Amino acid sequence: MKAKEVAQRLADQAEGVCRRLLPRGKQQGAEWLVGGVDGEAGQSLRIHLSGAKSGVWCDFAVGSSGDLLDLWAAVKGLSIGEAIREAKNYLGIVDVEFHGRTQTKPQQRPEKINAQPVKPGGSVFKWLTEVRKLSPEAIAKYRLMESGRTVAFPYFKGDEIVFCKFRSIDDKKNQWTKGSPPCLFGWQAIPREARSLVLCEGELDALAWWMLGYPAMSVPTGVKGLGWIETEFVELERFDEINLAFDADPEGADGVMPAADRLGCDRCRVVNTTPYKDANDLVKAGVPRETVAKVIAAAGSLDPSELRKASEFVNDVIREFYPPADCCPSGFEAPWRKASGKFRFRYSELTVVNGINGHGKSQMTGQLVLSAAEQGERVCIYSGELKPARTLWRLCRQVTAMEEPSVPYIEAVHRWYQDRIWIFNLVGSAKAERLLEVFRYARKRYGIRVFVIDSFMKCGIDPDDYAKQKHFVEALCDFKNEFDCHVLLITHPRKADDEFKPPGKMDVAGAGAITDLADNVTSIFRMKAKENKVHTARAKGEQVPEEILAQPDALFFWHKQRNGEWENSIALWWDQASFQFLESAREKPHQYLSQGGAV
Repeated sequence: MKAKEVAQRLADQAEGVCRRLLPRGKQQGAEWLVGGVDGEAGQSLRIHLSGAKSGVWCDFAVGSSGDLLDLWAAVKGLSIGEAIREAKNYLGIVDVEFHGRTQTKPQQRPEKINAQPVKPGGSVFKWLTEVRKLSPEAIAKYRLMESGRTVAFPYFKGDEIVFCKFRSIDDKKNQWTKGSPPCLFGWQAIPREARSLVLCEGELDALAWWMLGYPAMSVPTGVKGLGWIETEFVELERFDEINLAFDADPEGADGVMPAADRLGCDRCRVVNTTPYKDANDLVKAGVPRETVAKVIAAAGSLDPSELRKASEFVNDVIREFYPPADCCPSGFEAPWRKASGKFRFRYSELTVVNGINGHGKSQMTGQLVLSAAEQGERVCIYSGELKPARTLWRLCRQVTAMEEPSVPYIEAVHRWYQDRIWIFNLVGSAKAERLLEVFRYARKRYGIRVFVIDSFMKCGIDPDDYAKQKHFVEALCDFKNEFDCHVLLITHPRKADDEFKPPGKMDVAGAGAITDLADNVTSIFRMKAKENKVHTARAKGEQVPEEILAQPDALFFWHKQRNGEWENSIALWWDQASFQFLESAREKPHQYLSQGGAV
């Protein structure tokens, strides 16, 4: 939850907050009066308790002001980040706890850095001050270091250096790094009370923005890599405004929207330094602070990514008619060759996976999940019926294609999960709102694009409450459209007389809006008639006729495909050991991670 949202929650109960923070104050009309942030009696500090300005305060004795989050920090002597954590606890706001990956990748700390703080008068100091025109104060504030004719940019978390970038002052291309966490550069220079930030594309630019009067940090590896968002997501919540000051070149422009989508378009603004490439060029050119202030003031807000001119889609439409040979469509393919070209799990789509109890809809979905992960997608799974360990046990059998993989193999599988699979850790019915809150968080922080809900009946909605069901599916559609991701929603069919007839599109239990709003409607149907014949023959000790064994074990139906033309079914064969549906009776199960690769 962002700082602005926490401040608004505090403002909604402004009087209670004032009584807690400043109990020696007193209410006078619609204001709380107190002597100052140290809590003494008086009237210098005034806080609005209601109306449009609820929570806004001003200490007329010293000239400070802000909202209730600023007040919380000032009264308790905390940073804004610390104040957010305390205020959330006071408000009863539960942070999203996302422990999706079952084994945490060990963070590599940089080996001892053979560098010292930059010394005045040395070659690195002269290069920074005379060539790059950076001030000694900025160099000290960002705690730059040197080693010979190399400048070192230390990335701090607290007082610890977790990452370091090195650059020769003689050759720009001669750069290297130590450490691995993809964090931001410049936390050491950000004021504890800052609620606004400039985010730029280079360490030297961060120093330049600081010199120009704006707290600034730099992304670690250029605008294309967004791994730092995962690391810094929670800490960045304290900023109400993030000015994206990427380099004024095509790469910088292309990097704005991917970053803003993850950070939140509502608080991001785009800074345009043209005709200068970046802030360091502004400093080197001697651009006055007054001019730079106008550049910041003119920073453009971002329209929602959904709001586009129709004319902008011309090339996309042309590709729909004439896809290039090397075109890579969005989303992921199903794991069977016979399905290739017939259907695809595209971004911004909701797919219903329907099936009778015991027909394998969860196993089917697990196989789709692993196929997506193998194709580079990140997946989040909510299973309200199984504990995480049991869900991952089932997936592990599918990954290894074995009933009892060895312990080292299981450990290797969970390392394979590391950047592929997350688990929404809740057994039982999840509140629909909380589920979507966690999904949004997962999409923004970790870049997850495939979400599984197993099942619709475990989303805390009464089976007969069709209005709430429709509202939830509409919310899912809004989510998948806003965040350009794919949602797999497992559903149950209406009760039938028996399980020998496959359910159709109209047989999904619940509101008709479920299938009306979904982009795709599928179902998995096990051929129980065949299974009964096989079981009967084997129970009698008889050989199962070949014509029966040749029949498929299951049919996977594609009842609706909004963005495709194929609606039919494919025949599949069930392999009990691997929990996989196979393309033929003779096909071997697929190992998503071979034992050889696990060693």
